[in-house]
Amino acid sequence: MPVFEFTAKNINGEVKKGKIEGKDERSVAESLRSSGYFTTKIEEKKEKGGQGSARFNFFSRISIKDKMMFARHLGVMLSSGLSIPRALDVISNQTKSKKFKDILLQISEDVKTGNTLADGLAKSGVFDDLSVNMVRVGEVSGNLENVLKLLADQLEKEHNLISKVRGAMYYPSVILVVMVGIGIAMMTYVVPQLTSVFSDVDASLPASTQFIINTSNFMAAHKLLVFGLAILTVFLLVVFFKTKTGKRAVSFMSIKIPVVKNIVIQVNNARFARIFSSLIQSGVPVVESLKIISETLTNRYYQEAFRAVSNDVQKGKTIHEELAIFPKLFPTLMVQMVEVGEETGKTADVLLDLARFYEEEIDRVTKNLSSIIEPVLMVIIGSAVGFFAISMITPMYSVMENI
Repeated sequence: MPVFEFTAKNINGEVKKGKIEGKDERSVAESLRSSGYFTTKIEEKKEKGGQGSARFNFFSRISIKDKMMFARHLGVMLSSGLSIPRALDVISNQTKSKKFKDILLQISEDVKTGNTLADGLAKSGVFDDLSVNMVRVGEVSGNLENVLKLLADQLEKEHNLISKVRGAMYYPSVILVVMVGIGIAMMTYVVPQLTSVFSDVDASLPASTQFIINTSNFMAAHKLLVFGLAILTVFLLVVFFKTKTGKRAVSFMSIKIPVVKNIVIQVNNARFARIFSSLIQSGVPVVESLKIISETLTNRYYQEAFRAVSNDVQKGKTIHEELAIFPKLFPTLMVQMVEVGEETGKTADVLLDLARFYEEEIDRVTKNLSSIIEPVLMVIIGSAVGFFAISMITPMYSVMENI
């Protein structure tokens, strides 16, 4: 969202100047009015490179764990009576990350000059819309301490969820990397030793054997080229997956691959349920919460779905009816539970219970993932070894028989 520079006065004539994030001038004026200030000047500030980019670059990313500890410590300190700038200074002295320390000190300076904490978080460029909006609502409602505790719990669950999924993918990733490494070593060093047997004997070789020999000869003669191509391929894939097309391709594959599909659906539904519950409990409007979720989730199909849901809910439709339009993304359980929450007026509580249910399911699935993937890996490795053995060893027996 754009950043606006403002000048405002309260009923006592005190002047306040600063910067604030908002959709437009009207929303900024309403936000300041709710804090007891009446605007005399509002002007949109244009920042090169996007929000926060002038202060912190791509390499200033802060981990979820650091943000979680920040929210938890700040909430405790504010509950103890410390002012926001003083609490930020104390936390900055405790953090081990030099980048995060600089960010917190700058936020502290912003608050001292009259900006709100939410404005400081938004300008830092490292806090997402979820954190900024929850803090903004907490400041307006005077319930910042409890909102920060709620935000810390949300970030902790987010960290645990991501850690479980990543941990489950380490095993197959390591196996595949080792298998590729062994394959390259075999083609570069082992196969040339075996092909010397065929070069001494004038014998016709099967097409598969000739393919392996030709590939091995090329790799052995152009080791630096092969190594460079491998690095270039990895680099290009990383760049591609960061593009809009690449992200859409990853999103498409993640909801189509049988084993991965179930995990992706459960993870995104768990994140939606917990984030939506946290935002509602913090006092963020429903439509705004749905828009925040559409930017928070990483899967492109879920982002598009929540943009559509937020637009239709804004027109007066119910959430569960709009979720039901996307049966491949939202299970029947999710739709029914949201319906119950809307009918009883306890959507936040219902979604919190549903988030716990999905998180337990994810925990169970990720623990058993290795036993599911092992047979698949064994088939892949067995097929590769079998192809190599048939292609190389069978001709050797034929040569020995001719001798």
